[in-house]
Amino acid sequence: MPPSRRSVRRELRSIQTSLGSIARALGRLGSSLEKGAAAARPSRRAAPKLTPARRAALKLQGQYIGYMRNLRPAQRTRVKAMRETKGVLAAIRLAKQLGRV
Repeated sequence: MPPSRRSVRRELRSIQTSLGSIARALGRLGSSLEKGAAAARPSRRAAPKLTPARRAALKLQGQYIGYMRNLRPAQRTRVKAMRETKGVLAAIRLAKQLGRV
């Protein structure tokens, strides 16, 4: 059974009223956002200065992690043990050697 004309008109009027209310709310929101947009922006934190020593340490860490990714678990354990005993450079050399095999 089709809806009556009266109920269709009532629904359309309700939708029109709701859309008008939404449009007014968006207008108020837009104007308040324009006013406070500059104040609401978070300030960017400056990147910390990297000392040459820290940069070198990060480079070694990247090499170590890069070589470790290509190793099997038993080889990783061996390289980690080498790192503990003889240091990062020796561990990198071993990981590089094991990765080729």
